[in-house]
Amino acid sequence: MTPESHSATGTDDLSVSPPPGCPAHNNLGPGGLHRLYGPEAQDLGALYEKLRTEHGAVAPVLLHDDVPMWVVLGHAENLHMVRSPSQFTRDSRIWRPLLEGMVKPDHPLMPHIAWQPICSHAEGDEHLRLRGAVTGALTTIDFRGLRRHITRYTQILVNRFCEAGEADLVSQYADHLPMAVMCEILGMPDEYGDRIVHAARDMLKGTETAIASNQYIVDALGRLAAKRRAHPEEDFTSHLVTHPAGLTDDEVREHLRVVLIAAYEATANLLANVLRTVLTDPRFRAQLNGGQMTVPEAVEQSLWDEPPFSAVFAYFAKQETELGGQRIHKGDGLLFAPAPGNVDPRVRPDLTANMQGNRSHLAFGGGPHECPGQDIGRAIADIGVDALLMRLPDVELDCDEEDLNWSESISSRHLVELPVRFDPKPPQDVMEKPGLQTVPRQRSTWQVSTPAPESAPLPEASPEQAATATAAPQQPAPAAEPAITRRLGVWKRFLRWWRGY
Repeated sequence: MTPESHSATGTDDLSVSPPPGCPAHNNLGPGGLHRLYGPEAQDLGALYEKLRTEHGAVAPVLLHDDVPMWVVLGHAENLHMVRSPSQFTRDSRIWRPLLEGMVKPDHPLMPHIAWQPICSHAEGDEHLRLRGAVTGALTTIDFRGLRRHITRYTQILVNRFCEAGEADLVSQYADHLPMAVMCEILGMPDEYGDRIVHAARDMLKGTETAIASNQYIVDALGRLAAKRRAHPEEDFTSHLVTHPAGLTDDEVREHLRVVLIAAYEATANLLANVLRTVLTDPRFRAQLNGGQMTVPEAVEQSLWDEPPFSAVFAYFAKQETELGGQRIHKGDGLLFAPAPGNVDPRVRPDLTANMQGNRSHLAFGGGPHECPGQDIGRAIADIGVDALLMRLPDVELDCDEEDLNWSESISSRHLVELPVRFDPKPPQDVMEKPGLQTVPRQRSTWQVSTPAPESAPLPEASPEQAATATAAPQQPAPAAEPAITRRLGVWKRFLRWWRGY
């Protein structure tokens, strides 16, 4: 347990505040705690480093409406929290501020925090049942076929703008590719379109129409679940419906929603971040072009530097405990924070160091709730980046890097747009199958070799070579020396003669 001296920074101690007139007074909340929203939180990365300096690996903060919360900044502390289900749970029904009425039903973060009957919020046997159904359905995915689907959709999307010579790789590519692939995986390719992409983005932004957008997605997934319950096929939804865990229609629909939205948001951010790095860092692109780095290695580097989710809501203490030198009370809430955890100085003292191939980042979580579909996200990002660079090898950023804009919240940092330019390219036939091209007509005769010209100087042959030459039949010399022989130098012509060519 932590000595009593640490309790002064606890989320339930609001007695410490800046003196009146202090410039920082208006930026701090009750208890002198930093807010993760509002003017001070415009640059969360800088705020996290400030909190690390002031409090260490675990810091007390305030959410919207000044609701107290801990944010876990240390790499080891984040891993300990997600891997200790006996101490921490994702069931928000034990969250003390919620029980005490501090968190209202209309709180902006309630859609993220509110308990739902899904595997990411369940524990024990119920977690094993629900999680088992999801992972079981995922194991039925044919990854070879999946990669073909990803490749086809990349070509479809690039065809939409390749002739224009310019594009926005966020709205026209990164936002669409993950949703198209996930609709294919779930078995709803007919539902894919601009509308479902806009609905997902609108819901995640929490706009005034977010509820309607969410309902549109829920209705589409409900129709899909009912359809597959009646007529199963070979897709993720059918295997989820028919899994021995026996999920109800509501459970199937909610898990489809979680898989679709989580995979879409995470992979869209990941794909945009990798493309941005390739376009803005000449060394990064040179390593890719020169073969010193593969695209999968570039993806892992991006997962370290810019994880798709900055923080995940939330874990809750099941008992009195200690984490990162702070006393954590039963019912306290804690943010799992991959973004500050990935840059923990104890793990990465040099942020410019190469992290390619190192998968010990926090981007996909860990423990019982580790992301089960991370290989799908990696495949979409790998192929999405590689295919785009193959189609548009001359693609360049069409603005200054400083002009790029971000939409940032506690949970994620989303690139708003990524304008690029390139030489216009013709579209490709996405329905063309490999191996069906016409085979070139074969030549009936091939000129394999030519004798040395008569004018070439001949060295004195040994007795053995003379005997061999005498026994060998003489071939008639060609009427004219081929052009390829005339281009050869004296030494190469001598070698060809010496070897009997």
